[in-house]
Amino acid sequence: MTTPKLHELGAAQAAVLLARRELKAEDLVRACLERAAARNEDIHAFVHIDAVSALAHARALDAGAVRGPLHGLPIGVKDLFDTADLPTGYGSSLYAHHRPAADAASVALCREAGAVLLGKTVTTEFAYFTPGPTVNPHNPLHTPGGSSSGSAAAVAEHMVPLALGTQTAGSIIRPAAYCGVVGYKPSLGRVMSAGVKSLSPTMDVIGGFGRSVRDAALLGAVLTGDMRLLAGHEHGTLRIGLFPSPSWPLAELDTQRAWEIATAALSRNSDSCQDVVLPQDFAELIQLQKDLMTFEMARSLSHERLRHREALSPQLVALLDAGMAIDGATHEAYLQRTADWRLRIDSLFERHDVLLTPSTTGVAPAGLAATGDPLFCRSWSLLGLPAVHLPFATGAKGLPVGLQLVGRMGEDHKLLAAAQRIHERLLY
Repeated sequence: MTTPKLHELGAAQAAVLLARRELKAEDLVRACLERAAARNEDIHAFVHIDAVSALAHARALDAGAVRGPLHGLPIGVKDLFDTADLPTGYGSSLYAHHRPAADAASVALCREAGAVLLGKTVTTEFAYFTPGPTVNPHNPLHTPGGSSSGSAAAVAEHMVPLALGTQTAGSIIRPAAYCGVVGYKPSLGRVMSAGVKSLSPTMDVIGGFGRSVRDAALLGAVLTGDMRLLAGHEHGTLRIGLFPSPSWPLAELDTQRAWEIATAALSRNSDSCQDVVLPQDFAELIQLQKDLMTFEMARSLSHERLRHREALSPQLVALLDAGMAIDGATHEAYLQRTADWRLRIDSLFERHDVLLTPSTTGVAPAGLAATGDPLFCRSWSLLGLPAVHLPFATGAKGLPVGLQLVGRMGEDHKLLAAAQRIHERLLY
């Protein structure tokens, strides 16, 4: 078995070596910086890198006590998160010279746990659909997905072992799928959102990317403060609900094949795989998610909409105008329907521990003018349920494809334990 190069080490593996002092933080950070210097010009995952500060921080960590679970681990931070010592542009030219006074809460928690910030990763314009310059590491003619484009690409290309992202519709799960990494979206409200540019408070979630479930769980434990996320998979029968969703007719051949591979592999073991009884009217959640996001984004971006309209993309302007045409009474009705659905969906987890469902319609689409359809993520974002993308197959043109697992609200530790167990079976 070939020994991985330093920049190829997964976060969980590197964390053990760093904690034992068998690996220096400076050596790992330098290896990742060298990888980024060699590949970022082609991939465009980072919008800003501060090598001097990263190396200085790494040397300080090597000279002191072990700080925490992320001690010495290089991370990328989506450019939607405020950072006190790095520019924060939110994917817009409006904020090209913006220097926040403080770190976002999630960034501060990562630093407290010993993480070393390599730099800021590309986001789409205000985390909506207008893409940045990032390309797919597996094929530069294809999108990396969005809005957490740079974070997913940086992890996939071994520039960093971990990166922060956000999701309101499909902005963690979809780029994770397109770039072939593990993406973890925690339960709504489990990670503090202070200092992250808000789009839709009803659905915004902070999470991140790693190259294994253990890696994602390590980051998630720091972000949520819940060390149960690190427990690993449990023994006993796992009740897996098979949920292709009402949008299954829009799944492309690569996703269909991934589904066949997964269901066949999981049905051969002692776990229980059962079709999910579809809740009545579940398909309405897709439109409800769109409408709720449209209303809330229009108001969250009111400063930009009112003072800098000319600097916004036409696509974003159209969304903001549509959102302002929705009145408050209608928004209240959206919120009530969302709350009702969040109660209804919980009954599914009385019969199933986790739900297996598509992440994307297929592999990353060709072209860089769009970031792909979040169709299979919208409902879960609206419901606020935790989700993990698991990459395990290859589709057209050598592009990665996989599926996502969805868990019960607040039971992220159970979801990640199941995800680790299922991912191992799908890979081997």
